[in-house]
Amino acid sequence: MSQTSDQMELREEDIVKHTVMAQSLIEGFDHAPRIGKSVDAPTTERSSGVGTRRRFRSTTPGLVTQRRTASGAVQLIARIEGADDDDALMSPLQSTVLHALRRAISIALAVAENFAEQSSLGDLKRANLEGSLPAARKAEFSELLAAEALVTLYVFGNATAYLLSTHLTEATVEVGEVEEVLTDNGQTALHGALWELDQDIAAHAQDDQRLVATVSAFAEMLMEKVALRATTAPRLDAFAAAAWHVEADDFTVRGFSPSSKAKSSKLTMTFKKPNEVVGNHIAKYQSMKLAKMLMAYDFERRLNPFAELGGFIFTFMGDGAPGTGKTTLIQMMAGLVSEYCGNADYPFRYQNLSTDNIDSYQGKSGQNAKAFINNVLDPSVIGFGTIDDIDQLAGKRGDRQSSAGQLEITAVLMESFAGANTVVRGNCTFGMFSNYPENVDDALRQRAGARFLVDGPQTRDDYVDILYLLMGKNHDIPLGDHEVFEAQMIKKAVAASFEGHSKPHEAGLLKVYEAVRDEIGELDTINKLGTYLKAIQEADPRFTGRAIKNITDAVKVRAMDFELPDEWMEQPDLFLFKDYDTKKAMIEDMRQPITVDMVVQEINRYADSEFRYADKSDEVAIESMVRDMGRSVEAKKRYLGGES
Repeated sequence: MSQTSDQMELREEDIVKHTVMAQSLIEGFDHAPRIGKSVDAPTTERSSGVGTRRRFRSTTPGLVTQRRTASGAVQLIARIEGADDDDALMSPLQSTVLHALRRAISIALAVAENFAEQSSLGDLKRANLEGSLPAARKAEFSELLAAEALVTLYVFGNATAYLLSTHLTEATVEVGEVEEVLTDNGQTALHGALWELDQDIAAHAQDDQRLVATVSAFAEMLMEKVALRATTAPRLDAFAAAAWHVEADDFTVRGFSPSSKAKSSKLTMTFKKPNEVVGNHIAKYQSMKLAKMLMAYDFERRLNPFAELGGFIFTFMGDGAPGTGKTTLIQMMAGLVSEYCGNADYPFRYQNLSTDNIDSYQGKSGQNAKAFINNVLDPSVIGFGTIDDIDQLAGKRGDRQSSAGQLEITAVLMESFAGANTVVRGNCTFGMFSNYPENVDDALRQRAGARFLVDGPQTRDDYVDILYLLMGKNHDIPLGDHEVFEAQMIKKAVAASFEGHSKPHEAGLLKVYEAVRDEIGELDTINKLGTYLKAIQEADPRFTGRAIKNITDAVKVRAMDFELPDEWMEQPDLFLFKDYDTKKAMIEDMRQPITVDMVVQEINRYADSEFRYADKSDEVAIESMVRDMGRSVEAKKRYLGGES
C-alpha cells in the first residue's frame, strides 16, 4: 500500500544505526525491578531419573563453566534459546522472534529520536549534557522524558506484535497485566519492559508456538497499558498527531493506534446472490447499498466519503422470526463485499462473534469480544462483523440468568459501537441479528443505527418465487401464470415497502400517531415532527436522544438513496481507485434532498421496531409470571390435598 500524504518516511538508515544498541539489549543487561516481582519459572522434570538440564553440553574450552543466565541479568537470547530444552541449537522460530525483537527495539528508538527532534526534548537533552539546562525548564524536561518513554514502549510493543503476527498459531497464553512500566526515559523504559518479557518467557514459553504467543500477548498488553497511561500524560501531541512509515516492513506508526497486516480472512461460507433472497425487500436493498458503500473507503485518507457526508451504516440490527432469512442475508452481503474486494484487490475480513467466545475464565469473554471488534475495525482492511443470535451472546443487565461472560460482551459491544473513543472511518460495518431482540439489553439495542426487519416472504408472489427457487431444476412441474422474481424487482418493491411506513404498523404507535395528527394536523414542519417525537417518548420512556440520532442517520441514508453503479465495482478505475476528493464529489452529485415523507417514514420504521420489542418483552414477562403463578397455585392445591 502506498504511503499516505500525512506520513513521514522513517528512513532505514535511522533505524539501522540503533541496531547495535538493540543487539546489546537482547544479549544482556542488568535490571533491578521496581514495580514487578521476579518469579522463578518452575522447571519440571521430563521423567523420573532425567534431569532438567539441556541435553547437550558444550565442549568448547572455557564455556563448560560459563553461566547461561547471569544472576540479576536479563539475557533474552539465552532465555529464548533455552525455551526448548530438547535441542541445543536455536530453532528458526526462536531466531525469528529474536530478529523481530531487535527490529522492534531499533524502530522504537528511531521513532523516539524523531519525537525528540520534533518536540523540544532534543534541545533540552543537549542542554542537560552541557550542564546548561535552565532550572525553569526542568519540569518540562521531566515531562518530555516521560513522554519519550511512553512513545518508546508503545512503538516497541506495536512493532513486535506486527512483525510476529504472521507467525501466530492457535496457541494462546495469558501473561496478565504488564507492571514494570517505567517512565524515567526511553532506555530505562525498555529495560523494564524487556525484564518483564524475560520473566513471561520463562514462565510460559515451553515450546516455540507458546514462545511466539507469549511475546505477542506481552506486546498487546504493553500497548494497552501504555495507551491507557498516555490518555493523561502531557507533551504527547507531537507523537499523536504524526505518522511514520517503515517501507521495508510496510509498518506504520500512527500515534497510539495498533498496526496490523492487511490480511483477508478466508471465507468458507456459501454465498447467496441477491435474487436468492426472497422478500425482506428493505433489508436486502440496504444490505446491497451498504456493501457498495464499504467499497468507497479510501485507504490513503483512511476515511469513507459516506462517513463524512452522512448516510454510512456503522451498526445495524436485523430481527425477525426464525426461518425468515437472517442467515441468508448475511451470506448475501458477505458474498457481495467479498466479490467487490476481489475485483479491486482489497483485503476483506469477515468475522462472526459466536457462543464459542463466551469463556468461563474471568475477563476472557471480554477479551474475545474486544479482539473481534479490533479485527473488524482494522483500518487497513474492508471489514464485516456479524453477531448472530445476539440475545444469547450479550447479557441483559439486571437479568439474573445472564452469565458474567455475557455481561462482559455486552459492555465491550456498547463501548465499541457508541463509546467515547469510537471512531467511524467507514471501512467496516457490524450487523447484529436476533430472533428475540426484546431480550437484548435496551442500551445495546439502541446502539444499532439502522433496523432491518427480516420478515421473509410476505405476498403470494413471494411464496411462488421461493418455492420455484428451492425446488431446483430436477422436475417437470409447469410454472403456470407467474413471472418469476418479478415481485423481487428491488426498486419497485423497496418503494412500496417505504411507502408502507407512512403510517405506523404497531397498534401502540399508531394510536400515538393518530392522536398527534388529530391535534396538530399534517406532520409537515420540524416543529410538528418534534411534537410527534415527544409524544412517542411519553408513550415509551426508552425512546431517548439516541433514538433521534439513529432516525436522523437513517434519513441521511435515504438522502443517499442511490446504488453505486455495478460498473464502478466491476471496473475499479471508474471509481474505487480515484482519489478521496474525486470520490466524494462523485457521491455528492448523486445525493438527493431530504423530504418530510422520508423523515416521517424513518420515524415510524424506528419507533415501530422499539414498540415491537417493548410489546414482545412485556408480553414475555407477563406470560412468564402467569406460568409461575399457575404453578404456585397448583403446588398449593397438591400440598393441601396431601396434607388432608
